[in-house]
Amino acid sequence: MGKALDGVRILDFTHVQSGPTCTQLLAWFGADVIKVERAGAGDITREQLRDIPDVDSLYFTMLNHNKRSVTIDTKNPEGKLVLEALIQKCDVLVENFAPGALDRMGFTWERIQELNPRMIVASVKGFGPGPYEDCKVYENVAQCAGGAASTTGFDDGPPVVTGAQIGDSGTGLHLALGIVTALYQRTQTGRGQRVLAAMQDGVLNLCRVKLRDQQRLDRTGVMKEYPQYPNGSFGEAVPRAGNASGGGQPGWILKCKGWETDPNAYIYFITQAPVWAKICNVIGKEEWATHPDYATPAARLPHLKEIFAEIERWTMTKTKFEAMQILNEYDIPCGPILSMKEIAEEPSLRKTGTIVEVDHPTRGKYLTVGNPIKLSDSPTEVKRSPLLGEHTDEVMAELGYSPEQISALRTAGAI
Repeated sequence: MGKALDGVRILDFTHVQSGPTCTQLLAWFGADVIKVERAGAGDITREQLRDIPDVDSLYFTMLNHNKRSVTIDTKNPEGKLVLEALIQKCDVLVENFAPGALDRMGFTWERIQELNPRMIVASVKGFGPGPYEDCKVYENVAQCAGGAASTTGFDDGPPVVTGAQIGDSGTGLHLALGIVTALYQRTQTGRGQRVLAAMQDGVLNLCRVKLRDQQRLDRTGVMKEYPQYPNGSFGEAVPRAGNASGGGQPGWILKCKGWETDPNAYIYFITQAPVWAKICNVIGKEEWATHPDYATPAARLPHLKEIFAEIERWTMTKTKFEAMQILNEYDIPCGPILSMKEIAEEPSLRKTGTIVEVDHPTRGKYLTVGNPIKLSDSPTEVKRSPLLGEHTDEVMAELGYSPEQISALRTAGAI
């Protein structure tokens, strides 16, 4: 059985993380992704954060699986002709250059449409149209401008960025959806279109519950599920809420047995209303199930710190896995704080293809994240990332160039 995106050809002008995340996902689904790189250098992440000298870094390899690499000098007239031929043959061009870079290369939207009216041009930018649209943006800048940092951390500390790459990888995922949607619409219209995913917009989309809370705060001046209630104060903007849940079910991170020496001996515990009586029984506070100060969600809100302190006295007598096993028997929502080492060694994640071991010709074997989206009729095979320019001759031959012409282009420095 074929892959979901068999027959779709992607011209990949992306680098670093946001764009490569998008094109790698499309490649996992079966698209033929042709990554265009500079001869002799390539994507800058090939050399960033190297752990083995003169070998493609994990940063690069983990973002560029299942792709083909070609080298083209787009400033060379002959190289520009090669690029024009690729645009005519491909379905989608994906780029995350600085604003205006594609235009300066001579490939404006109008020029691309002349070459291929069916071409979809997909871009990651830092900001959408507005006062900051020409600004360069990186992961943490996007988290700050998109509202994530101001609402992350504890109220008595500074804003905090998260380790999840919601600015780069998060925007790449948004862009992939936009591309697939545009491809579907093209089946009806026959026309290409431009697709834009701004990093600020992507982060804000992932922070929508905080925009919800801003409007609630504007209206009521207080948010009772936040840890600032009832003894703290609220300002005009949504405050940092520590480990409080973003939904209506209060939650907090609690210490487990061994926390003194293990920085990840913690569990996330949610005091879900339907299982409140079970929680009381498990922690030995059966009287709380009917006590007027604790029996209802509204009554519990002013006492959440006290409640979680009592629950923590219980969790500290159990390892996070022991606590999780007991709590799951009673359908009490919880989750262990898993370290990256624990995740890397988890057999179930290997079995599902969420963690994959890949063999690389110069790096050897390494672990990577597999496709997080599973299709029953299109399973993903994670293939290694390409060496720089590994497929240049192959792709040139597919464009109709003879071996002699390819050799001449290489001599001229065009490829």
